[in-house]
Amino acid sequence: MLAKCLPLADARLALYFECNVREDLIPAEGLGSPVMDQGADETRRSLEAALSKALDFFDRASERPVAAASDLEHLRARLDKPLRAEGLPPERVVSELVEDVAGGILGSSGGRFFGWVIGSALPAALSADWLTSCWDQNAALYACSPAAAVVEEVAGKWLKDLLGLPPEASFAFVSGCQMAHTTCLAAARQALLARRGWDVEERGLYGAPALRVLSSAQRHGSFERAVRLLGLGRSHIVLLPADEGDRLRPEALEQALKSDLSSPTVVLLQAGDIHIGAYDDFETLIPVAHRRQAWVHVDGAFGLWAAASGRHRHLVQGVEEADSWATDGHKWLNVPFDCGYAFVAHPEAHRRAMSHRAAYIAHHEEARDEIDWNPEWSRRARGFPTYAALRQLGRAGLEALIDRCCEHARAHVAGIGRLPGAEVLWEPVINQGLVRFLDGAPGARQEDHDRRTEEVIAAILATGEAFFGGSTWRGRRAMRVSVCSWRTTAKDVERAVAAVERALDALGPRGGNA
Repeated sequence: MLAKCLPLADARLALYFECNVREDLIPAEGLGSPVMDQGADETRRSLEAALSKALDFFDRASERPVAAASDLEHLRARLDKPLRAEGLPPERVVSELVEDVAGGILGSSGGRFFGWVIGSALPAALSADWLTSCWDQNAALYACSPAAAVVEEVAGKWLKDLLGLPPEASFAFVSGCQMAHTTCLAAARQALLARRGWDVEERGLYGAPALRVLSSAQRHGSFERAVRLLGLGRSHIVLLPADEGDRLRPEALEQALKSDLSSPTVVLLQAGDIHIGAYDDFETLIPVAHRRQAWVHVDGAFGLWAAASGRHRHLVQGVEEADSWATDGHKWLNVPFDCGYAFVAHPEAHRRAMSHRAAYIAHHEEARDEIDWNPEWSRRARGFPTYAALRQLGRAGLEALIDRCCEHARAHVAGIGRLPGAEVLWEPVINQGLVRFLDGAPGARQEDHDRRTEEVIAAILATGEAFFGGSTWRGRRAMRVSVCSWRTTAKDVERAVAAVERALDALGPRGGNA
């Protein structure tokens, strides 16, 4: 037996070698063997290659196009190679991977990416994420990784404090807002059906009272997917009218709740929608919903972070009275993908919806076992990058990041709006704004302006200077301006506005219709 041949102090380490390493490759004199040394050397060379490529990536970020420069055909041609019978040295694999994906990596980690809502990785968070891969912990239980469990416990407590949420709320670190919605809705489903005497965890949904979801048309598609994943069905989502600021109308919610007093109900509210960053009136709407025993869930994918800013905290006034909240870490906290957070004001419903017990699972009586709160069993230790990001920023740094992004968004929209042929559709309340571009032809119709807007966006992307995305808002095509990166500076904004101006000049006043 190998455990008898090696002078190992820890019997568990001996057992690991017994189960995972061929005995005939390890000499009895100990671990300093050529086989083990070779593995260590390969790891070092591979990591050094990755570090070199990563530093070069950041050093040359301002020179590379922000949009993709390689198309699907070229990427497939480079990457779709025959799989060799024999492997390759790891450092060669890393180097060739970097070469082959060139042109297919968006500049979303830089300061001139304004499409969707994507942050950049803070230095401490990025470094902690590298270590997370090196440590390779399954953050499912305290027993699997005591450090990962405690780091997540502490980071969760910090997050609740920063976001102004109840300290007794439970939480989960998940892949993103999609799974945060799913986690929160699972807790809502458990609680609402339990009130009606139905144990959904035991009996499922067959024969259960049908849940309905009340929201405005501004709800994000990730929430709709969560509804589908949980078997609640899209047909049970009832869309209610919003006001001129895309906020759910209190009278519409009141009427919808009164119209059906028997169905268990979830009310979805917005803390920063994707088009204009609209916030529902939490102080008014949450009490309305609770008077009818509805569960209130808040989609705060990025907007919930306004709570960390004294200048913008008024936007989330009253949000702490909700039943659950979902937000992302890889947006405004600027941790690497993927990272989202679910918070639930009713820990018992949350635990019952997620927890599992088995004879072979080593649960800890005092520590927080992550599996009790998460839909995942095998999971990355996302707490490490979050913990590192919060420590790097501190309260003041996070507040400054929020305020700075909002200032840049306002300057960005104002700068574009001053250009001939541009029109501001929405000035940012936080970090989201909308502009469009007008066709200068006499008698131009809405579809002409829509086409012109798409042409201008494509022309901007072709310059490589900045990245913007399009959307349809109130029936009109628009270019979104979304500022979420800690790397964005005033010079980045000036450079992006200049790129828009050059694109407009190149197209002429009528673009493709000229």
